[in-house]
Amino acid sequence: MNAPDSTSTRPYLIRALYEWCTDNGFTPYVAVRVDGSVQVPREFVKDGEIVLNISYDATSSLQLGNDFIEFKARFGGKSREILVPVGRVIAIYARENGQGMAFPAPVDVAAATLDGGPVSVAPILEDSEGNTDDRVVQLVPSDSTATEEGGDDPRPPRASGSARPALKRIK
Repeated sequence: MNAPDSTSTRPYLIRALYEWCTDNGFTPYVAVRVDGSVQVPREFVKDGEIVLNISYDATSSLQLGNDFIEFKARFGGKSREILVPVGRVIAIYARENGQGMAFPAPVDVAAATLDGGPVSVAPILEDSEGNTDDRVVQLVPSDSTATEEGGDDPRPPRASGSARPALKRIK
């Protein structure tokens, strides 16, 4: 089996991060891009997405399969059957600290056509030379406490003082 014929890594990564969350006492959440193939309570869908708590305490009969995530959960006191195709999951993360992983958003066939003809969809990641990269993207908490003096944090150090720019006149 060569690379194009191999199975998606997405279900394996979802299961691994679910296990990591539960092993560390975190609450695993999944963000899902909703379309007709997703079976969720539509009244909780906002901007075409829904965030679901898939913890052991919040679900019943949870199955993290290669094709679907299936479980029962209560919404507004009413038990509902939830069915999410793995390809519609756009992120899995821990509620408590935001650590997890984001995936490339699924391409909606209806949204990717214009006047009946196909149109190109913008790449997920593009470097300065225009090369695309469909890798998974890791989510990091915005209040990260990584050191700014040469630690593992790739962000540039923050400027000290006020956040407002100032003009200094030199004579």
